[in-house]
Amino acid sequence: MTDPRYTPLRQQHEALGASFTDFGGWAMPVRYTSDLAEHRAVREAAGLFDISHMAEFVVEGPGAGAFLDYALAGRLSGLSDDQAKYSLVLDPSGGIVDDVIVYCQHPDRFIVVANAGNRDAVADAFSDRRNRFLDLSEGDVTVEDWTERIALVAVQGPTAQRILEATPQLTGYSTPLDDLKYYRMTHAAFTPQSGAEPSPVHVGRTGYTGEDGFEVFVRWDDAPALWDALLSAGEEHGLVPAGLAARDTLRLEAGMPLYGHELGLDIVPAQAGLGRVVVDGKERFVGKEGLEAVDAATLPVLVGLTADGKRAGRAGYGVFDGETKVGEITSGALSPTLGHPIAMAFVAPGSSAPGTELSIDVRGTRIPATVTALPFYRRIK
Repeated sequence: MTDPRYTPLRQQHEALGASFTDFGGWAMPVRYTSDLAEHRAVREAAGLFDISHMAEFVVEGPGAGAFLDYALAGRLSGLSDDQAKYSLVLDPSGGIVDDVIVYCQHPDRFIVVANAGNRDAVADAFSDRRNRFLDLSEGDVTVEDWTERIALVAVQGPTAQRILEATPQLTGYSTPLDDLKYYRMTHAAFTPQSGAEPSPVHVGRTGYTGEDGFEVFVRWDDAPALWDALLSAGEEHGLVPAGLAARDTLRLEAGMPLYGHELGLDIVPAQAGLGRVVVDGKERFVGKEGLEAVDAATLPVLVGLTADGKRAGRAGYGVFDGETKVGEITSGALSPTLGHPIAMAFVAPGSSAPGTELSIDVRGTRIPATVTALPFYRRIK
């Protein structure tokens, strides 16, 4: 067995009493106290997440935008400075290699954030696509894996902005947080200790919990000092460290797909409700011909399911329309915020309309469930 990788925050997690789990080859905190307490803290105040295991690729050069247009499903060349966009890495058949967030720092430099478990697959895809792109003589571009040069720390929740503003070691935002729109990035300086030289940090306003929140890109070695500074400043604003278990129930309530559950190589974007991410008007991109050969309307489609009671469907449980099995749950939990079971599932198109009455086989017992539009939870702005 390969030894797990640790982020630069290992000592911080151990000091806080974290339980660890393997996630994409990384030993990551799954919880510090209780899943419920950490989940509620994010909904009511804020949670601090270590997401340094995520993979970062820096794409640079005069052909950077055109390369990303070719390599990804979306159109990234049109992004303005400091704008971010959700996109997909498709394989030639149209299946999903990974979902990514692309940050444009300027037209010749982008940062692509991929899932930890798909780092190698995305690296291989970018390497192959770069070679093909260069053969097309569309402009020069380099792609570098900066995963272990950049650490990522996320603050998510209603008090997230106040916490960043109250952290004295973070100064000089290029765009004040008050003016920073969703899916935009600002730049600041972080002073890890008194008398030290400040280092640049990039702060994105994105997130994976359904709440307002920020992701701070910081130098690998500065991550422990940033983590400590945020926890100290956030104490009076209700900030608590939060692990993967809370993140999973938060993203499920927000109806956000997770690779390996709602996304995979055998799933095309339209099935997962991500057809809008694909730009059909592009002359070419990897996956275009594969998608054109697929009749997505005949394939299982991702839906939300809600139920009464306390028994929740879990990944792999069957979904039935009468006595006919029509699908399978991909993620499910008893919603901490809503107080009833919720799930996402792929079901046959004929059973996917909102309001359709289905049932979930929960360990031999059929639980009535209703098809519900996603997301289950939407924050009040």
